[in-house]
Order: sequence, then C-alpha cells, then structure tokens
Amino acid sequence: MKRSFASDNNAPVHADIMQAIINANNDDYVSYGDDPFTQKAKELFNHKFGAEVEVFFVCTGTGANVSALSHLIKPWQTIMAASTAHIHNDECGAPEKFTGSKLHTVPSLDGKLKISQLQPFLHSVGFEHHAQPGIISITQATELGMVYTCEEIEEIARFAKSNDMYLHLDGARIANALVSADKTLEEMITQTGVDVMSFGATKNGLLMGEAVVFLNPELARGFQYVRKQSMQLISKMRYVSAQFVAHFQDDLWLQTASHANKMARLLAEKIRHIPRVKLTMPVQTNAVFAAIPKEIIKPLQEKYYFYVWNPEIGEVRWMTHFNTTEEDINDFVKCVEELLD
Repeated sequence: MKRSFASDNNAPVHADIMQAIINANNDDYVSYGDDPFTQKAKELFNHKFGAEVEVFFVCTGTGANVSALSHLIKPWQTIMAASTAHIHNDECGAPEKFTGSKLHTVPSLDGKLKISQLQPFLHSVGFEHHAQPGIISITQATELGMVYTCEEIEEIARFAKSNDMYLHLDGARIANALVSADKTLEEMITQTGVDVMSFGATKNGLLMGEAVVFLNPELARGFQYVRKQSMQLISKMRYVSAQFVAHFQDDLWLQTASHANKMARLLAEKIRHIPRVKLTMPVQTNAVFAAIPKEIIKPLQEKYYFYVWNPEIGEVRWMTHFNTTEEDINDFVKCVEELLD
C-alpha cells in the first residue's frame, strides 16, 4: 500500500475514535439524537466555544456547508467566497443547486478574502435587477493552508453585519488553524463575530461526522427541518456524537492537528533544501505546496499518493495527518532526491 500525502481524508480513523464508536454499540439508545452521547457532545461544544451555541450533527462537510448556507440565504441573494473555496470547486455545484442562489467568487493567492475584494458587491444593493449580497463564506484554514488571524475574521464579520450579511466559516480544518494560531475556539470564532460554521473533524481522525454550529441560537430556529430536508439527519446519531466526545477528550483533536502541522513543517524544512524544488506557499498548517520538475511527478506518484495543484508550473500539494510519521517524511524526501539525482 502506497503512503498517502494526497489528503488528510486518506488517514485511518484514530484508535480512540474507533473505540468510542465501539463503546456506543453496546446497547439500545433512542435514535435521532435523543441519546446521552449526543447530549454530552453538545455540552462539550458549549464548553469549547465558551457560549451557548446550537449544534447539529451531520454526515459530511458538503452537507454541513450546504445546509448551513441554505438555512440563511434567500434565493435572490449571493454567497461570496474565494475562488479557491471548497464550496466553489469541490462540491459539484451543490451550494447553487440547494440554495438557489448565485455564488460569486474573487481571486485569492492564499485563499483569504479581503474587504477590498468584497466592497464592489455592495454596488448591487437595492438594485432589483441584481442578486443581493447575503452571505460571506471564508475557510479556516484556507484551501492553501493559510490561517486567518482573529483580527482578520473580526474585520470581515463587522463588514458583513454592517451590510446586513451573515458570515459563514467553513472549518474543515479548524483544529489545524487553531493550533497554528495558538488560539481557542472562543477566541477565534465566538469572539470574532462568526454567525455559523461548519465544524470539520473527519480530516482530523473521525470516521465520519461534521457539525453545523450556530453562534447565535436565534439563527438556528427551524434549522432542524433544513437538516432533514438536506438528508443530513442521522438516525443512529450516537455513532457520530460519540466520536466528538472522544475527539474533545483530553484535547485529542488539538493533539492530532498539532502533530499533522508538525509533520508538514518537517517536510517543508527538508524539501526546501533540495535543488529544483521550490516551496510555493508558506507552511502554516498541514499542507505543503511545492513546484517540482514535471518529469518526476508521475514516478513519484507511483510510490506516493498526492495531487497536482497547478500542472502548468508543476505545483503539487502534499498533505500530512495525525498518522504521518517522521519515517514517512524521511522516506518521501529520499525518494524525491533519488528521482532528481
């Protein structure tokens, strides 16, 4: 079996998470979330966010994004996102299909949105022939591995609120962003003004399961029906919520993310010294982007899974995860060196 540097989705399930699933399998429990595992998980979310939040467990990251956006947007409004955003590139048009709204994107070299890029969308406000700005969606960490500072998120949140918009945060790799910035959920999300977030965990050791978190409980009113219509209501919900209980236990989620980030930094440090290999992005989380000679991409992929990001310049993306080892890094770097020798 080839070792994967393609995606943290390729990682196995963390042993503690798998054990939590087994433990939830020992008896009958009420379905659809009326079970002790789900209640415990919700309490832990409140504790981590430092506030009373509304949490809804769902199956997938796309399900979390689409259901959250569908709940808050009107079909005559627009969702604004970076051109690299997952909701734009990797969700098969699901946001547009299920919200009925336009998705406007702006180019971004690091995956971040800036206020100056969002200002032009205000020109359509009040003009009935144009779709109206409704939601700003940011990704933390971005698809290019960059991390918004708390100040940057707060600035976008203020801009959204002052212009009658909501701020949605796609947190597929939120734990990696938190450990990179050395911040808590309360500091990075609750205190910055995010309205709703998709809380990702599958990329960080879970078998399956994400969550939609409303920071303002009033905004969650009626979302249970949207979740059902979105086919994201899980009957045996305890198998998802039990994973989140284990995820938060003794800060396992931060330990796994910290290790993934550490392995990415190690890979970047070793790879930057190889002639003809150039890092194309700073390494802030668990993603390493590099331009390598095109002729070694295919032979390297025959030994290791990874994705080509920009074939025009030979840019590739290498992802690490909680199960990546230093030996994996050393072997991979050695393979790159041998192919370039």
